[in-house]
Amino acid sequence: GALLPVASPEALRAPAWFAAMLERAYGKERTDAILAAHRRQAPIDLTARDTSPESLERLAIALDAIVLPTGSLRLLSGADITTLPGFSEGDWWVQDAAAALPSRLMDVRARMRVLDLCAAPGGKTAQLAAQGAHVTALEMSANRLARLETNMARLGLADRVTPVCCDLFAFAPDQPFDAVLLDAPCSSTGTVRRHPDVPWTKSPEMIAKLADLQARMLEKAATFVAPGGVLVFSNCSLDPSEGEAVAKAFAAGHPGFGIVEVHADEVPGLETSIDSSGFLRTTPADFSLGGRVSDAIWRKELDGIDGFFAARFRRLA
Repeated sequence: GALLPVASPEALRAPAWFAAMLERAYGKERTDAILAAHRRQAPIDLTARDTSPESLERLAIALDAIVLPTGSLRLLSGADITTLPGFSEGDWWVQDAAAALPSRLMDVRARMRVLDLCAAPGGKTAQLAAQGAHVTALEMSANRLARLETNMARLGLADRVTPVCCDLFAFAPDQPFDAVLLDAPCSSTGTVRRHPDVPWTKSPEMIAKLADLQARMLEKAATFVAPGGVLVFSNCSLDPSEGEAVAKAFAAGHPGFGIVEVHADEVPGLETSIDSSGFLRTTPADFSLGGRVSDAIWRKELDGIDGFFAARFRRLA
C-alpha cells in the first residue's frame, strides 16, 4: 500500500482532522505556525469604552498594558481582572483584539439603530453602544442575556441597549435596522489558545452542521437590514467552510447585497489578513508585535490573536 505521510511533531498535538483542515486551508508552513501559537498562553486584551488616543494612552499606563495597532489594550502581565483600575468604573471590558474587529467594520455613528444578533456576553454590543448607537441586543438564552445586562450596567451603557430574549428565527422587529451584526455560533476553532479542548470536542460532521446553521442565520439576518444598511457576518472559526464559504454563497445568492471590502486602514497591523474577496481572516499566527513595541516590552507570548472571520455587505436597495 501507499506510504502514509508521517505527521510532523507539531501536528501530533492536534487531532488529525483538525491538522488536515488547517493544512488544506493555510498550507503547511502557516499550519505549523498556527499549531505552535496554540501552545502559547493567550494574552489578555481589553476594549476601552473611550477609544480616543489620549484615553487609551492613559489606560495603558494605569493597567500596565500596551495599545495594539488595532486599538485594543493588551496586558503585559496576568492580573485579577476585577481589581484592575477602571473595572468598577466601566472604563473597559475583556475582549480579544480579533473579537473587537467586526464591530469596528460597521462604521457606527451616533443615534444609528443597530441590531446585534447572538449578542451575549456583550462585548460587541458594548462597542456599538459606546460609539453612540442605540443597540437592540438579541439573545435566545435568558441566562446569557442577564449577564449581558449586568455587563452593560457596569459599563454605564444600559440606556443605549435594548435587550431582547428571542430566537433569531422568531424575531420580527417593527422596522429594519441601519446596521446588523451576526457573530454566529461556530466551532470556536479560532480560540484554541484559550480553550485547548476545542479541536478534541468538535468533528468535521459538527462543523458541516454549524456551517449550514450559519448560512440560514445569515439569510434571516439579511431581512433585518434597511436599504443602504450594513450587514456584518463574523465568527471565531478557523475553518473556511464556516467563514469564506458561507459569505461567498450568501453574496452569490443575494444580488441585493454587495460585498463592502475591508480596507487596510480599518485593521492596522493586520493588513495582510484581508483576502482577495475583501473579507477579513485572522489566525493566531498572524499578529506579531515585533518591531511595533520596544524590545524591552516585546515577548513572544505577547504575539498572536484569535482566529476570526468577518465579511461586510451593504444592502443595495
